[in-house]
Amino acid sequence: MRFFFQRRQFRDLSEQEVLALAISSEEDDARIYRSYAEMLRADYPDTAQVFDGMAREEDGHRKMLIDLHCARFGEVIPLIRREHVAGYYARRPVWLVQNLGIERIRDEAEGMESDAERFYIEAAKRSTDAATRKLLGDLAAAEAGHQDRAGALTAQHLDPDARDSEDRNAHRQFVLTWVQPGLAGLMDGSVSTLAPIFATAFATQDTGTTFLVGLAASLGAGISMGFTEAASDDGALSGRGSPLKRGIAAGVMTALGGLGHALPYLIPHFWTATIIAFVVVFIELWVIAWIQNRFMDTPFFRAAFQVVLGGALVFAVGVLIGSG
Repeated sequence: MRFFFQRRQFRDLSEQEVLALAISSEEDDARIYRSYAEMLRADYPDTAQVFDGMAREEDGHRKMLIDLHCARFGEVIPLIRREHVAGYYARRPVWLVQNLGIERIRDEAEGMESDAERFYIEAAKRSTDAATRKLLGDLAAAEAGHQDRAGALTAQHLDPDARDSEDRNAHRQFVLTWVQPGLAGLMDGSVSTLAPIFATAFATQDTGTTFLVGLAASLGAGISMGFTEAASDDGALSGRGSPLKRGIAAGVMTALGGLGHALPYLIPHFWTATIIAFVVVFIELWVIAWIQNRFMDTPFFRAAFQVVLGGALVFAVGVLIGSG
């Protein structure tokens, strides 16, 4: 809170300070673009070249701004950064964006240029000093030029074939890192917990006990599946991505798969809870079949036959044991 009140208002900055702020912002943006390029270079070399080019553009504008500052105010540039100014557009940390996929990074870069242009335009409108208004307008034009240059760099380095190739790689990585372990977890959680949950349900006809058994089975399976997936492969050779992400996907989906037909037993009436659980199981199995068809290219009817038949057999075992 104290830091917030210590931040300067943009309207209180001098022309020299506005120029210094623009210089530091250009430095930060160039650094961000280079970080994006390094993150993407191994898997998306064409997009990495786009960000390399955008970083060079930022460097060029920074140099022009420094030359202008030296000509008007001398060589000592005040230390002022975007976090020192209230209301100035912020940049998301690179580590926050890097895990969101290539399209998200591209969108973030486009937003960076758009935010800067919009800010300078609005700041110029509020300025009553002619020289300051001109300076802010020039900076807005420079940011608009960045967007045009970014489009030219994209056209130069990222032709349709390269874009399609990178999009396929991104989709493949998404499937390997999130869909495959998540699907395995959902199948394990949905199918493996059927027998203990419904065996308990028909053996006791007590919804409270059934829910506790289902909760324990689901969470236990989720923890076990998550650790197993994370420890089984570090992703370095297989290219399956971060073991932490895969472990989270497998663990969470395993737990959800079991909780889906355990939660209905929070309802006190046994047959009402059981019928709802039947419906949930039916939906879960068909969702699994759809995911297999959508992301794993498994023919839908084959996936449905495998999943529904397997689930039905496990369900039948649970009911028979619980009723025996």
